Amino acid sequence: MTYRLPVFAAVLACTVLLGGCHSVKALIPPTLLPPAEDTAAALKLAKQQLQQASPCCSSFADFSYQNMLPWQPQKFTLGSGSMVANLNNAHSYFLAFRLPDNAKLPYRIALKSELNGRWLHSSYLFAPTIVLLDAGFQPIGTNDINLCEHMGWGNETTGAFGSVEVSNDKAHYVLVYSSAAQQSGKTYWEQSPTAFSTTASTPTTVQLDNTASFSVPHGPDGTIWVGMMNKTYAKAVDNAICKKPAPGDGVLNTLRATLPTPWSSTSSSGGSGSGNNSNNSNNTDTDTSNKTGSNNIQ
Repeated sequence: MTYRLPVFAAVLACTVLLGGCHSVKALIPPTLLPPAEDTAAALKLAKQQLQQASPCCSSFADFSYQNMLPWQPQKFTLGSGSMVANLNNAHSYFLAFRLPDNAKLPYRIALKSELNGRWLHSSYLFAPTIVLLDAGFQPIGTNDINLCEHMGWGNETTGAFGSVEVSNDKAHYVLVYSSAAQQSGKTYWEQSPTAFSTTASTPTTVQLDNTASFSVPHGPDGTIWVGMMNKTYAKAVDNAICKKPAPGDGVLNTLRATLPTPWSSTSSSGGSGSGNNSNNSNNTDTDTSNKTGSNNIQ
């Protein structure tokens, strides 16, 4: 009886292990496909929510400018629950600030919009419009900000960047909203979204296609950073990509045009001259040896 217990335990252990192996084999690796997201549907819903909201303001004097423009870019989320303005017959979420009185002119206001979505191919951006106002809430200048994409080492330097310069000493307030033109526009994005596809024979195989350029559509809501320009944002803004770069001739052709090569005509002519000098030197040595030999013979 004592011998049967170890045998029974061994059989039971083997059964558990086999069952575990069977369970592991039953696990199917998940596909790498992103969840289905419809950009058009998301944008349509966001626009409907904006249009259904009751606007609080329809003129520049209606806004509250109690908040000071941040001394460095700060994060703001605009969307459901945010106040809505009706400017030029277009609804928009907005931010309003008073400008610092002791800031040295000129200075720049930094802006950054984050992708609104989990996947690049199904995301959109809040594209800002900037209005500078004087003490009487009269517009000094209006700018639809041209956003430019920059991929940095962290979230702070990654996104769609833009800026506006304040050079008029009469500017006292700034309004940030999105005009109808901005809401219907797009921003060029250097990193094209990966197109995922599967085949019937191998459902977990992912095929990648990074060709062609891509533009992120603009939408009515999203996350935006606003504040006085700092060094980090200035570097991102100044190095951001605003459009698809023009095609070049390639690195090798550029190097051939700027650097001398051994097979160029100049190098060839120089090389032939060196060869002639070498031949002349050999001829001179030959003549000297002949003369020396003749003297020895004599």
